[in-house]
Amino acid sequence: MDEGLTGLVLFTVAVAALSTALILVPGVAAAYALARWKGPGRGVVETLLALPLVLPPTAVGLVLLELLARDSVLGRLLDTLGVEVVFTPKAVVLASAVMAFPLLVRSARAGFEEVDPRLVAVARTLGDTRTRAFFRVTLPLAWRGVLTGALLAFSRALGEFGATVLVAGNIPGSTQTLSLAIFQRTQLGQDAEALRLAGVSVVLAFGAMYVTEVVTRRRGARGLA
Repeated sequence: MDEGLTGLVLFTVAVAALSTALILVPGVAAAYALARWKGPGRGVVETLLALPLVLPPTAVGLVLLELLARDSVLGRLLDTLGVEVVFTPKAVVLASAVMAFPLLVRSARAGFEEVDPRLVAVARTLGDTRTRAFFRVTLPLAWRGVLTGALLAFSRALGEFGATVLVAGNIPGSTQTLSLAIFQRTQLGQDAEALRLAGVSVVLAFGAMYVTEVVTRRRGARGLA
């Protein structure tokens, strides 16, 4: 593997890992809230959180671009703080995180819904606070769902393209991931190089999805036991 390809692979994996880490806490919090929320409006919130799954990725990228533009409220705030996001590696991580977020939430929510509320109630009667019961009972019982969601989010981030190309651009050595590099090579007529990069992407995606399937299978076997 040459130095350029190694850099691309490392950058792509780093982006996927950072974006997954970025959404882990808010994703788990959202999943837990949805699993316990029985009131009206839950369906609307679930639908809003799932929109990146069904919207064209370029539409999501356009929304992010508008939100982060220098003349927007958020853009002006970031500019005041001296933080530049658009067309930087930060934008790659942000776009990947937004696109992967729904997968984490949906899987983690399913894990939390499998936890028997009576076990949590017992912990509360023994003196645990709500927070302590979450970390001592709920999260340990739902960890497979959370892990599956994190792995799915990581896998999704590995191949993110549409939102990234709009908000981060395709800058070699700065914001270019494997998927963006494949697109560039194809546009330049370098089909052999594009196929080589696609092969590397397949290996990475296969590894991530294989681990996800193993975790999911064990989770299903545990549920049947």
